[in-house]
Amino acid sequence: MSFIRIKNKIKKFNRNLKTEGDKSLSIRWALLASQSNHKCKSYNLLTSEDVLNTLKCLQKLGVKIKLTKKFCEISGVGLNGFKYKKNLILNAGNSGTLGRLIMGLLVHSKNNIILKGDKSLSKRDFSRVSKPLKKFGARFNTNYGKLPIEISGTKNAVPINYIESRGSAQCKSAVMLAALNTDGETIIKAKKSRNHSELLFKYLNLPIKIKKNKNFDIIKIKGKKKIPHLNYKIPSDISSSAFFIVLTALSENSKLKIKDININPSRTGILNILKMMGVKIKKVNTRIYKGEKIADLVIKSSKNFKSINCPVKYNSSAIDEFLLIFLVAAKARGVSYFKNLSELNEKESPRLKWGSRILSKMGIKNISTKNSIKIFGNPNLKIEKKIIIKNFLKDHRVFMTSVVAALTFGGNWQIFNKDSINTSFPSFLKKMNYLGANLKF
Repeated sequence: MSFIRIKNKIKKFNRNLKTEGDKSLSIRWALLASQSNHKCKSYNLLTSEDVLNTLKCLQKLGVKIKLTKKFCEISGVGLNGFKYKKNLILNAGNSGTLGRLIMGLLVHSKNNIILKGDKSLSKRDFSRVSKPLKKFGARFNTNYGKLPIEISGTKNAVPINYIESRGSAQCKSAVMLAALNTDGETIIKAKKSRNHSELLFKYLNLPIKIKKNKNFDIIKIKGKKKIPHLNYKIPSDISSSAFFIVLTALSENSKLKIKDININPSRTGILNILKMMGVKIKKVNTRIYKGEKIADLVIKSSKNFKSINCPVKYNSSAIDEFLLIFLVAAKARGVSYFKNLSELNEKESPRLKWGSRILSKMGIKNISTKNSIKIFGNPNLKIEKKIIIKNFLKDHRVFMTSVVAALTFGGNWQIFNKDSINTSFPSFLKKMNYLGANLKF
């Protein structure tokens, strides 16, 4: 079993950094490009296991793909143009985004397809996607709502009305992709969540109308319009950048500039929360690229962190970054409270439980329930004991958060499953060493 040891804090640094392409956009680009009638190119595509599994699934569905160090080219097959053998098995690996979104494209599949995933993904709920997709006319034979799933498409898909009440961009996007190849108008009432799919639809001039309300968006999609060229330079991933944002904030006398980050408002909950807690973050060179907001971020070390009663309005836009936010709360003066976070336990591992577990191992008092956590901060915390992190279902964010904690709080850490980073951020440890971490792996 692979692991790393960390015995020393990171020394002060002042660097510029660029992180890999956004995973959510990389997967969405590939899926939409496959439905185009043209050759589509992307640059700065994230070549993590999740994205590579996306490309492998599309190739099994008859899509021609050329992947080089500089670009990825997908020769689209058009709406419902997939060609494949009977009894095809698709493996989504660890990717919930791939597994759930590709189900939307397979509503119209001509032959039965089995969708499976790894041990971690097979524990996650897929009924939240199969239930609305059934309304289009497809059939899903599930393992009590979990993978593997047998998908039987329909020739006569009908548009649907769907209420997405969880704030899940994956569920919403799966229905949107199914609606693309369905005659008529599909209407989605969706709780606020990431809107990358909507922005790509708008950029492609697809027939989508969005009416924004306070808590819900009404999304209307008319299907059967051909998808044009989709050449795209993928901006950097804010979820990957978040590890370095928090690393810098918690380190001493350090400064970091991260370039070309996607700061889509549906993804920047972590920036809003960290600013409320006293973290010094500045946006520079802000611009719009194909509907997405892009900027460089400048982060400086902070000393006096504030405790927070975290507004739940930021939950969906910071859902992947809460483990890192908990680390900042651990160093804040006072008690921080985070609630309505049950969705965290629907991720690669039960992350709310793991957030509590990591804090407890560090010596930070916390009280957690199924959907909330209170963190009793200790600005003067010094860790001198041995801490072992393992058996976390190879959740990449648990591993990377533990690395940030070890490098900023001190102690003698042994963190297992270092290969878990291949899921979303293969160069994570190399970039840590670029900043001066001196990790051996």
